Amino acid sequence: MVTWFGRRPQRNEAPRLSSRGAPQPTEKVDISSLAPGVQHFLGQAAYCELGEFESLARAVATAPNLAVKEGLSAAAGRALSKHHGLVTEIRRRGHEPATEMGPFVVSLDEFRRKTSGADWHELLLSCYLAGGLLEDFFIRLSDGLPRDIGPRVAQLLGENSGTDVLVHELQTAIENDVELGSRLAMWGRRLVGDTLLVARSAMPAADPAEGAEARIEPVFTELIAAHTRRMDGLGLTA
Repeated sequence: MVTWFGRRPQRNEAPRLSSRGAPQPTEKVDISSLAPGVQHFLGQAAYCELGEFESLARAVATAPNLAVKEGLSAAAGRALSKHHGLVTEIRRRGHEPATEMGPFVVSLDEFRRKTSGADWHELLLSCYLAGGLLEDFFIRLSDGLPRDIGPRVAQLLGENSGTDVLVHELQTAIENDVELGSRLAMWGRRLVGDTLLVARSAMPAADPAEGAEARIEPVFTELIAAHTRRMDGLGLTA
């Protein structure tokens, strides 16, 4: 459950989801009252990006050829750049990055372990889908941060993640192997549940009597819709 703080005036611009997908414009759900403290947000988001870098680095190490390694290394570099940008924000506020990320290490490492997949293609799909969903979520949650940091963090996380190479490799493999496509479709459906649990953990706990879950539901519906569009773009059924 989540804590609801004083509500800010609702802003009805289109959602600023990351460049991993192309979400359709919709009325934006106000998420400002769901945001955790700034340091909680920065610590968790920074460790998520570091985990995405580590997952992409594993994909680089097991890639089938040099061209794919080079493309994946660029995507890994962009994840690391976003991590460093968030670390800079932590230090700008006078805090130590390792201290702020520390509380999230156990749970996010377990999440990465559970979503690493059984082979290289499942790992690629995890990087693309889980990484994209979490970036979408933190971009949306940044609306609840103070005005002196929220827009800057949203811009940082919304930068191109360089995942075109993941999409290309996955699409090619799926087109050439029907059975692989079926397996990846099942893997993609599993990923969304585990990833939404991570997103949910970013929000403070609250009394269920406040009805917060009903208010959160439209936000998660938004995220699942973007996840479905990514799946559709790969030719997979969500």
